Amino acid sequence: MIFSNLKINDNEQIYIQIKNYISDMISKGLLPDNSKLPSTRELSQILDVSRNSIVLAYEELKSDGLIYSISGKGTFASSKNSHSTTSWSIDWNIMENKYSKIANELDIIKSEVPWRSDLISFKSISPNGELFDMEELKKSFLNRISLEGHKLLNYGYAQGYKPLIDYLLTYMNKKSVDTSNKDILITNGFTEGLDIILSSFTNPGDYIICENPTHNTAIKIMKALGLNIIGVDINKNGLDFNMLEDKLKIHKNKIKFSYVTPSYHNPTGVVMSPENRYKFYNLMKKFNIAIIEDGFNEELLYSSSHIFPICSLDKSSNGVIYIGSFSKILFPGLRIGWILGDKNVVDRLESVKRCKNIHVSFLDQGILYDYLYNGGFEKYVKKIRKFYGDKFNFAMECVDKYIPTEYILGDGGLHIFLKLKNINTRELLNKCLEKKVIFMPGDIFYLDSKGYDTLRLGFSRLSFNDIEKGIKIIGESIKELVY
Repeated sequence: MIFSNLKINDNEQIYIQIKNYISDMISKGLLPDNSKLPSTRELSQILDVSRNSIVLAYEELKSDGLIYSISGKGTFASSKNSHSTTSWSIDWNIMENKYSKIANELDIIKSEVPWRSDLISFKSISPNGELFDMEELKKSFLNRISLEGHKLLNYGYAQGYKPLIDYLLTYMNKKSVDTSNKDILITNGFTEGLDIILSSFTNPGDYIICENPTHNTAIKIMKALGLNIIGVDINKNGLDFNMLEDKLKIHKNKIKFSYVTPSYHNPTGVVMSPENRYKFYNLMKKFNIAIIEDGFNEELLYSSSHIFPICSLDKSSNGVIYIGSFSKILFPGLRIGWILGDKNVVDRLESVKRCKNIHVSFLDQGILYDYLYNGGFEKYVKKIRKFYGDKFNFAMECVDKYIPTEYILGDGGLHIFLKLKNINTRELLNKCLEKKVIFMPGDIFYLDSKGYDTLRLGFSRLSFNDIEKGIKIIGESIKELVY
């Protein structure tokens, strides 16, 4: 095909024409370095010319250093000796749009201290992979493949894998959610779920109200979409409802959504009480503000039975969209989450999902469904509640023993949140880093200048020994800053 444009004329010797054509192809980069050329016999047949013409052309090109031959293997291009065209440089800084700039500016993977194997890191709130039941997962993989074979490896449906959707509808129904007028869209984790909802139902300049502090990824998505974010403080008593009501009155008729994480709120770890869930729902209903509920780590309640999600209060109404995911406790690498909402809402979101990335891997969905359906998740949750519960209690004891705080927040889950007494946690982080301990400074979770004296400690992947050692070092570093 590379010689389809070579037209032999009668005005110039044939071998010269062939030589010049190949030379031009190499100089333009159309014959990359080390790419194989046809043999002299093959090329003579392709061009319908004498083989001698091809031999002469190749010899000329070899003498110019543009091709080379290897005995028994063939003839190859050597573009490193050709003269390249002038360089081309686009100023991507000028090309970059506001969305990309905000995403890069708020990318904590790039801006925060990275994990290293020699550090005691309290940054992560990911599950401990050693607790995953790999044998059960292997069984689920083999079972789904044997039952459905190539179907799981082909294109799927944007809404998701039907057996998994049906399972999750039943799962939510067991949480007292009325699913009769609801449907589910499977997403690539929480992040895509929130992005799809906000991309579908907001415009730049719209208002959204949420807790302050809140999930850093949620802040990034909301800011990248150009939303005006109204923060409501979380303090030692939880969400400040007086502030919430004031903000609702001030911005009446402007707020399109509220975003709330009632269970194991990230970063504070606070679990909203049943009474406050009821109060929050009715306030949003009164002001006609749709709720996006982040069902973060609901299954990890250590001390009592499960608290109903806010969407269970919505009954046959359509005011709450729920985003669920197992990612923070089970197989985060599968990146499977779901949106539960009114059927009309999910129908619209399905089209947006199809526009963005067609569908979530059906292989991953099939494996997860099999694992859930066969009871693997229930056994796993019983095990991790005890494991993480013990770590949570131990971490709280260590903080109480070693770190002077204004107050501590956390009702369980995989992290706790500390407010210190006039200590800049950025300065504290630098001092702790010298002693090979890192944590997540709290300011990244705030919508304003607050949070300079807060930090989040994730303990899920640390040993008991490292939890105590790391917390003790943080406490010692605080004393050094004070004195």
